[in-house]
Amino acid sequence: MDFVLTDRLILIGLSLFTLITVAAYTVYAERKVCALIQQRIGPNRVGPFGLLQPLADVIKLLLKEDIVPTYANKTLHFIAPVISVSLALSGLAVLPFARGVYIADVNIGILYVLAVGSIAIYGVTLSGWSSNSKYALLGGLRSSAQMISYELSLGLSVISVVLLTNEFAPEGSEFLKISSIVEAQTGMWNVFRNPIGFFIFATCAFAEANRAPFDLAEAEQELVGGFHTEYSSMKFANFFLAEYIHVIMGSAMITTLFFGGYLLPFESQLKAMGVMEGILGTLLQVGSFLLKTFFFMFVFIWVRWTLPRFKYNQLMDIGWKWFLPIAIINIMLVAAVLALWEA
Repeated sequence: MDFVLTDRLILIGLSLFTLITVAAYTVYAERKVCALIQQRIGPNRVGPFGLLQPLADVIKLLLKEDIVPTYANKTLHFIAPVISVSLALSGLAVLPFARGVYIADVNIGILYVLAVGSIAIYGVTLSGWSSNSKYALLGGLRSSAQMISYELSLGLSVISVVLLTNEFAPEGSEFLKISSIVEAQTGMWNVFRNPIGFFIFATCAFAEANRAPFDLAEAEQELVGGFHTEYSSMKFANFFLAEYIHVIMGSAMITTLFFGGYLLPFESQLKAMGVMEGILGTLLQVGSFLLKTFFFMFVFIWVRWTLPRFKYNQLMDIGWKWFLPIAIINIMLVAAVLALWEA
């Protein structure tokens, strides 16, 4: 086996293990943060400080009975959660964790991420339809409408980042590569060059992960559990896992597109001091990427337990009447500023 291929396989295995483990402990972190916000204690029984609670939850779900509704489409009912978790994991393939550390640095990386995020809706929609339940079907339909309303604005915010990459990336870079997007932020992060695009992308990332205040596909008070109402055991766990992987991936994409990805503050000065050489530099970049991602994961949790859910019509208004025209205007502004810059 080729050594490079072996490295890639090891990185894939390590990345998947890390992502699934972090997703499990994000649930623990969410319960702890929620408890602090609501002046409660949170998980503290299983293991020291409750750190083994995720393991206990997995064992509980494994031992639960898998119940399938009598009139459900059993094939699609089984496939839907597999689609959700598989597509959630797939976005990891093109993210650079440090300079030269990635699974695949394809020249259309950003298009790949957008495509995977767009088709992830099939898992939710199929689960709602195949369950043969009115609550699940309503959740699936809501998710489809929600996807259409925010995907356009999310894509337009990414286009504004691509315009900046084409201008500021090193000579000869392919501007659709995610590593090029990161390197283009050397000296200044995109959040300072493109704050409107950052706000739109971050807000749409909440909708893509089905997180409050945009968790209309679940809406427990209205739809029992929405698209996963008729799921139990490990099928339900797959949907739960997919949601938290989307939170991690959304945080990682915000970090990559707008906060310099693996780049450290004052990296040019650190390079001059020789700190960024060899394995130490790689570890510092990986640490920078992880710290930024963990911060935005905290923001996802914080927002969920702070803001109430939007109504369905309010989400449609935000997506079509506000975010879409603002995203279009933002692209025009970015393009105009870059044209003046070149002139």
